[in-house]
Amino acid sequence: MKNIALERTMSFVKNDLKREGYQIDVIDSNEKNNPNYLNNFDALLVSGSKINFIGIETSSTKIPVIKASGKSIEDIKVELNKIFH
Repeated sequence: MKNIALERTMSFVKNDLKREGYQIDVIDSNEKNNPNYLNNFDALLVSGSKINFIGIETSSTKIPVIKASGKSIEDIKVELNKIFH
């Protein structure tokens, strides 16, 4: 089972993704600023409303980041499937 970290503002997709078989953890502000913590996940789902969310472009995280801005839950699922399958 793939473990997905969700930015708190994205928690509305949590149940949909759980039904797809993903383990979901909503992350708080302390966790989202800790690359070592984020590396425990298989992917990070962010709202995309901030261009440089947690400085992800310059951080040492090794996980895929999905920016959900303007995407439906179906679009998000497609992106996750591309990453994991």
